[in-house]
Amino acid sequence: MQNKFNKITWAVAIAAAAFASQANAGGYQINEQSVSGQGYGHAGRSSNVNDASIVFGNPAGMSFLDRAQVTVGGTYLHVNTDIDNVTATRNGIPVEGTADGDIVPGTLVPFAFYAHPVNERLAFGFGLYAPFGSKTDYESSFAGRGLGNYTEVTVMTAQPTVSYRFNDQWSVGAGVTYNRVDGELRRQVPHILGGEVDARVEGDDEAWGYNLGVIFQPVPETTFGLTYRSKVSYTLEGDYRATASDNTLSNPPPFGLGAVEGDVLTQSSASLKLTTPETINFSVTQQMTDRLKLMAGASWVRWSRFDQILVTDSAGNEITNEQQNYSNAWAFAVGGEYQLTPQLALRAGVTLDETPTNDNYRSARIPSDDRRIFSLGLGWTPTENLTLDFAYSYLTERGTSVDQVNTDELVPNAPVTSTYSADYKNEAHGFGAQLTYRF
Repeated sequence: MQNKFNKITWAVAIAAAAFASQANAGGYQINEQSVSGQGYGHAGRSSNVNDASIVFGNPAGMSFLDRAQVTVGGTYLHVNTDIDNVTATRNGIPVEGTADGDIVPGTLVPFAFYAHPVNERLAFGFGLYAPFGSKTDYESSFAGRGLGNYTEVTVMTAQPTVSYRFNDQWSVGAGVTYNRVDGELRRQVPHILGGEVDARVEGDDEAWGYNLGVIFQPVPETTFGLTYRSKVSYTLEGDYRATASDNTLSNPPPFGLGAVEGDVLTQSSASLKLTTPETINFSVTQQMTDRLKLMAGASWVRWSRFDQILVTDSAGNEITNEQQNYSNAWAFAVGGEYQLTPQLALRAGVTLDETPTNDNYRSARIPSDDRRIFSLGLGWTPTENLTLDFAYSYLTERGTSVDQVNTDELVPNAPVTSTYSADYKNEAHGFGAQLTYRF
């Protein structure tokens, strides 16, 4: 009976881990790998060569840089969430709890890039950045705690890159990516003998991927860029633990008897095969005058390959198989840059970003929907070798709803069904700063 409880709670936790990391890449996909690009809404991600952050945007662009340079910076994200019309039940009985909102802690997303043109044709580069990342942290009394009250998933990537410029019109580039994923998920799980325990799972893995890029410049004023980022396949190996909490200790005997907060009540391991999808980005940069250039871009993510969550135990037995049915997602951006003086450039951009989720499968862990992002930025070059970039972005999401149902079969023929529904409205502010030094 205890083993059955162990398997069920692990299955729910690791399934949530997969959902969180995948939903985050679509609904909260991290775009903060360049503050200069943030200023114009990343509209020219694959075609506008400003600094060494082009290592991420399009590896082919490194050969358009005139000298070696390093770009470092980060964007601080502040997210506000309003939650309304909350209802939660367990086996049809209302669950007492709260829904305070503001579930995403403030987060700094850092990056660092180096690009080194060897000659007029060949260039090498290296990048460190976070392509995916998510954190939601509800209060301990959250009404939907039975379906998830804490989520943290982080992917860090290291990318060596090379590019080659054939002539004045064509350049190609390629990079290999080493990726590490770490995740932690928590929820309050009903126990066989009554009450709740703190169930959490932690897992990690390392995997390799690649990206390819091409730049075509038919005339000096017009630049087209195309970048392909590969899928990355992981096998998350994790550890599940159910521990005694304040709620555990408040229960009457026999369950509460002898339990001390923090005691590990059950523990197990299992694995999940997870593939993050490929992404294609296309953009064009047009130099309108000596001072003004405009950009437009589109990104496509193949989320349709994420159709199920399959969790197995150490013997290869299936623990759970949940359908997800994600849809492919598009994002579109337009932006511009105006060189006000030789030292000061002003930028602005607008981005429309679709979510891959749908109303049937949206989770309280990642309650996101379609986004609109408005950005402003500036680049200041006080000396020939140094540029400081700053940007601000305002993100607003379409109001959305979460309607979840989860069943834990703790003992045969005695399922515990938890439900949670609520309306969400999210907005975010991004403050970016970046330094580029040229050698």
